[in-house]
Amino acid sequence: MTLSFEQDVRPLFRERDRESMKHRFDLWSVDDVRANSSRILRVVEQGRMPCDGAWPQDKVDTLRQWVDGGMAP
Repeated sequence: MTLSFEQDVRPLFRERDRESMKHRFDLWSVDDVRANSSRILRVVEQGRMPCDGAWPQDKVDTLRQWVDGGMAP
C-alpha cells in the first residue's frame, strides 16, 4: 500500500505541532516535510517530537513507511 502525504502523513501533525516548528519548516507542506524528512523521522523515532509526548508506534511506523516508500504527495 502506498501512503500519501495529504491522506496519511499530514494528519499526523496537529496545528500545535505545526506552529511549534514553523520557524524551521511547515509540517503541513509536503515539500518542507520531504526536505526535512530524515531529521523529522529521527526526532519522532527518538520520542523528542512532538514536545508534549512521544507518538504511539503506529504513527511512527506510518511516517517511516511514507519516507521509505518514496514520499508520495
